[in-house]
Amino acid sequence: MNNDIIKQLTSDGVLTAGIYLGNFLLVTGKDAQGNPDGVSPDMAKAIAKELGVSLRLMPFETQGELVEAVAKGICGIGLVGSDPDRAQKITFAPAYVQIEATYLVPPNSAIQKVSDVDAPGIRIAAFEKSAYELWLARNIKHATLVHANSLEASVDLFFDQKLDALAGLRTGLIKDAKRLPGCRVLDGQFMAVQQGVATAKENLTGVEFLTKHIEASKKSGFVASLIEKHKVNGLTVAP
Repeated sequence: MNNDIIKQLTSDGVLTAGIYLGNFLLVTGKDAQGNPDGVSPDMAKAIAKELGVSLRLMPFETQGELVEAVAKGICGIGLVGSDPDRAQKITFAPAYVQIEATYLVPPNSAIQKVSDVDAPGIRIAAFEKSAYELWLARNIKHATLVHANSLEASVDLFFDQKLDALAGLRTGLIKDAKRLPGCRVLDGQFMAVQQGVATAKENLTGVEFLTKHIEASKKSGFVASLIEKHKVNGLTVAP
């Protein structure tokens, strides 16, 4: 292994990987030692194995805190949703998985398809600073985003304030729809939340290594095997 890669991504022979706990498709529980378990922790383990180093998983409650930790070199890598705003601070290797983002609408809503949502007078509940909310903030032209500071709060906001749509990941919205009979999850998607592995901007050699590792992991079927291992619905291998 190239010494420059080891130097850039690790510290004292340890790869510290930032893991975002809020994505229930990527972190599905805890292992016997109490560490995060799921697709993204297993990806971090595979990267550490190829580097030939020990792994330390560093959990984060928010994606913003994870991005800052990667940018400052506290974490050698971070597994987090890829987004242009975040890419201003850290560098992403190609995505390894992606998640469909769409809307939930209330009973008797006139909204029939995703494109109907971006219209004057429509209010959309969204988890602020999530990957899909960042996309909506850049792309919504006519509707109004109503922000919440957590995923659960965005769901409560939608129901309690009787908003017109709830933005979210399809798998989560299907569960949320059960809260009120007649709610519908719209077909299609307004974007796909791509999940990537990122490192600090200056780690150019490290990014090259991560890119090759991820592309090989997708091509070999390893990423698909992780999705199957953890029995995750709503997660697909990124193109």
